[in-house]
Amino acid sequence: MTRTALVVGASGIVGNNLARRLAGRGWKVQGLARRPTAIEGVTPVAADLLDPASLGTALAGLKPSHVFFCSWLRQASEAENIRVNSAMVRNLLDVLARAGSVEHTALVTGLKHYLGPFENYGKGNLPATPFRESQARLDVENFYYAQEDELFAAAARDGFGWSVHRPHTIIGFAIGNAMNMGVTLAVYAEIQRERGQPMKFPGHAVQWNGLTDMTDARLLASHLEWAATEPAARNQAFNIVNGDVFRWSWMWGRLAFWFGLEAAPFSGEGEPLERQLAGAGPLWTAIARKRGLVEPDLGRLVSPWHSDADLGRIVEVVTDMSKSRKLGFLDYQATDDSFFDLFAELRQRRIIP
Repeated sequence: MTRTALVVGASGIVGNNLARRLAGRGWKVQGLARRPTAIEGVTPVAADLLDPASLGTALAGLKPSHVFFCSWLRQASEAENIRVNSAMVRNLLDVLARAGSVEHTALVTGLKHYLGPFENYGKGNLPATPFRESQARLDVENFYYAQEDELFAAAARDGFGWSVHRPHTIIGFAIGNAMNMGVTLAVYAEIQRERGQPMKFPGHAVQWNGLTDMTDARLLASHLEWAATEPAARNQAFNIVNGDVFRWSWMWGRLAFWFGLEAAPFSGEGEPLERQLAGAGPLWTAIARKRGLVEPDLGRLVSPWHSDADLGRIVEVVTDMSKSRKLGFLDYQATDDSFFDLFAELRQRRIIP
């Protein structure tokens, strides 16, 4: 039987890549977003997760067998993050309960499960690396925990299976995404080229010298499909990273080389991207017009605050994948190739010159 997927947040970096994968593998796919974008093979569903009445209307007649929740809304405080983002999960699963069709729901969160929310990011008594799924929740409020609790309660009530997926920083194609380091660095590189300046690492010496890992959105999509269809993965939480580790002291020069740029020597103190890109909007608009690019609005492409948070951490981040490996998920992705593949796609789509 054809499986039917409802991908929530289909316009985002995770949902876009997941929807494209599932559609290409024979799933019937419905892509939910507030403002859906066109994805080949995906039926768009326009809905507001914070409006239960309109959500019920938008989902009327839909009977997904598998739900993939890949959406969140950034708020001004963690208390508001908890209130808003837990409500979105609850509202969706309450509406879907009426049809009784859901067999599995997957929730995408992230490594802030171990590192803490934005207000306490990388602070306090953090678990030792590599991060493992068996480590307890931190003793702080976290909207990821609130989302999980809504998922667990609905699964117990309605009898469907669940999985939770915790990626590190995600590399993949999406436009208008709130957390998108790959696109941010690509656009930053083109701005530095226009300025005639080298790429300057924006982060902390701990990130420059220490080990880290990342998650390719395509690998995450594969992991989501695997967990949703593998009985041994039912009712489990999983880390999901590419499988390699690297140091930014190695990676930064490789990224600069791809763009034909020099990597500035690292002095031990990075210059944040928010500072480097401040006031660069008109310059990017001029680049876009001169080179015939499809998105002249710099604000829709870059998320420097998020990249600065990741690259400015003063803790090493390495993630254990043993749990997935033992259950049979063996996919692997080299992180430098993740960046290069994304840059090539951005160029092909005329997002960058």
